[in-house]
Amino acid sequence: MLRILVAFSLFLPIQALGQDFTLIGDSVRGRVNGVLALLGYSVVPDMSASSLSINNPQSGDPNVRFIQFAGGFTPSQDFPLYLEGGVGYGRYDPTFIATRGDEQQAIPLKWNSFAGTVGIGWDFPIAPELKLRPIANFALGHVESDTSFIGLLVEAETGLPVDDFFRDGRLSAYGYGGSVMLDWERYRPDYEIDVELRYTYLRLESFGETSDAVKGRADIPTASLWTRWRAPTGLTALDRPLRYVLEYAYSSYLGDQAGVLGFNHLNTIGVGFEIDSGAYDMYISRLRLVGRYRFGNNVSGFGIGLAVSF
Repeated sequence: MLRILVAFSLFLPIQALGQDFTLIGDSVRGRVNGVLALLGYSVVPDMSASSLSINNPQSGDPNVRFIQFAGGFTPSQDFPLYLEGGVGYGRYDPTFIATRGDEQQAIPLKWNSFAGTVGIGWDFPIAPELKLRPIANFALGHVESDTSFIGLLVEAETGLPVDDFFRDGRLSAYGYGGSVMLDWERYRPDYEIDVELRYTYLRLESFGETSDAVKGRADIPTASLWTRWRAPTGLTALDRPLRYVLEYAYSSYLGDQAGVLGFNHLNTIGVGFEIDSGAYDMYISRLRLVGRYRFGNNVSGFGIGLAVSF
């Protein structure tokens, strides 16, 4: 399954700081420590975070974007090896505060994350149409600030030392762990049902840091439920029935991910259509276009997914 989302980010203007401004407390260090946990949204295969655009003004960080291309398959029913993989991109735009008495100045700092993950598993039939699938997962990620010149600006304007991450902020991380999945597939001429119940645990550890503020690790456990119903609409496309698609997914973010973006769970409701190209000699067997609405505690988002089956 391949999921695609194109997202756009808004770049904020930067204003120079006047004299005698200081950064408030350890806000930089506290936020940076959470960036590693944000990588979890890109490295864990998860329907709810695969195409995520969140508006959460109550958290103070309303600009969050995640894009993930992910997929998994079993090459043969006679050899039930399961393979999965994905790549993800994330953009997180927090704002730090510099203060001089009662006067405050916002400093935008934008972080970009790039990550990839692979998984190797095996299918164990435990009942008709039901499989148990343990998976070993490995991940690699990178986070970098695209506003490192802000540090130079602050020092030039104020003469104050600034955390190294403002000047040269980047870190890389590797991840390891595993998943266990229950996969139920019930396919009939009049309908098709897919249900996946999954628990994933990954530990991310940093390496190659340019600042001690971003050195560390994060535990990324995620529990998720994904369901899909497909049935013919009565119309045809490419000489095959055109199906409508209904989806529901729930993800619970645990460990260091819990609350890092102001929420710890997401619900997803999806509606779309699926075109079957099996009547023609094409490499792609099915194409799905699904619009998804996501919501959780004090947060909402919308995504559009393009899925391809081979």
